Amino acid sequence: MTALEELHRKAREIFDRALEACDIPQAFDRHLHFEGKTLVRHPSPRLPSISLPLDGYKDFFVIAFGKAALTMLDALLARLPPKTHLRGVCSAPDIPKKRNRHIRYFAGGHPLPNDDSFAAARAVLALLKHARKNTFIFFLISGGGSAMLELPRDRKISLDDTIAFHETLVASGATITEINTVRKYFSAVKGGRLALAAPTAEKLSLLLADVPLKDLAAVASSPTLPDYSTLAECQEILERFDLLEKFPPAIREYFEKLQQNERSQQEQQSSVAAFHNAQFDTLLSNHDFVNAARDHAQSLGYKVVIDNTCDDWDYAEAAKYLLARFHELRREHLRLCLLSSGEVTVNLSKSPGCGGRNQQFVLQAALDLARYEGEPLAVLSAGSDGIDGNSPAAGAIADTTTIARARSYNFDPEATLARFDACTLFTSLGDSIVTGPTGNNLRDLRILIAG
Repeated sequence: MTALEELHRKAREIFDRALEACDIPQAFDRHLHFEGKTLVRHPSPRLPSISLPLDGYKDFFVIAFGKAALTMLDALLARLPPKTHLRGVCSAPDIPKKRNRHIRYFAGGHPLPNDDSFAAARAVLALLKHARKNTFIFFLISGGGSAMLELPRDRKISLDDTIAFHETLVASGATITEINTVRKYFSAVKGGRLALAAPTAEKLSLLLADVPLKDLAAVASSPTLPDYSTLAECQEILERFDLLEKFPPAIREYFEKLQQNERSQQEQQSSVAAFHNAQFDTLLSNHDFVNAARDHAQSLGYKVVIDNTCDDWDYAEAAKYLLARFHELRREHLRLCLLSSGEVTVNLSKSPGCGGRNQQFVLQAALDLARYEGEPLAVLSAGSDGIDGNSPAAGAIADTTTIARARSYNFDPEATLARFDACTLFTSLGDSIVTGPTGNNLRDLRILIAG
């Protein structure tokens, strides 16, 4: 095995071990357990321990949505006390073959909503109408939920227009926090509105955070957390990215009318007041993911540095920054592993090729690595959900020979980058990272490795 092949193997091993360490059932057990009919949440640095006796509740609802919805739902169902009277809704990437007869399952769309996204949202709102003081609701929320559970506040807006709305936001170059701020003012199930739909019920939201921990309200566009964003912030984002002109006429008209009144501010205040009977906990986050990668890289003998500075940066700027840091650190450490977690942004053309932000980042990095031919350097970037953009890959890996090998296969790397078609190139080279959907969603991991 050559030095570069060994680097490929080590980088992939670090990614895979980090993903394995973020096991959702194990995370459930670290955070909570049942003592008879009492739910006990274990203490953490951010949250105190709580004990919630459940024998005083008549009905139990579970609402699960997002890329990890099935994994989270199965983990909860396996741990509930026997004879728990349960009803629920689950919107996940796929409908499982083995289903709980008390749960309605939907195959919600991602990154764009579909018919089931609308149907699931209607089913959730209909179920929550039956919630009372003696109802306990489990909300199991993970990234991707913004598309998998969706319904416009203006019910006259069609699914096609809603798809165009989501598509425009995703391709705008805005950060996930900015995108979700706009979504909150559009949607009937975001910005705390699921909690408002069951104001007197006891609620526990369990999150898989695909956003920075300082911005938990961005997970699935904050369906059960208080929304502290303002209409003025939404307006500023719409203007800065020139979004109104890009939206379908029905959605442009909706936002223009919204800007003409202050009803949203009043809703915001009532939303905050409705959370006195709500509990929240983060089962797993991107911090768990990158820390697990750090631990395994250290076990392999690498000097490990974590730098998340470029979270939510444009992919090209992020690549430039991380590679400069990487080369600087290499002067002091022969065996080096620079880790960076979070996400980078891309601004898509109207007709992109096959790819995603991770593969775009790696191809940009490969252009830099080509200057160091003969040195043992590699860059991997992949998503914890196993899906990168519109491609079948989770991401890709590149080294100092990637550009030369691509040109030998008659690829033009710069043109491929401009077409957002990196998956085609990496697949041809055998350097795509393919995991399939993982049932998890803890953002992305970038691994720059030397030695």
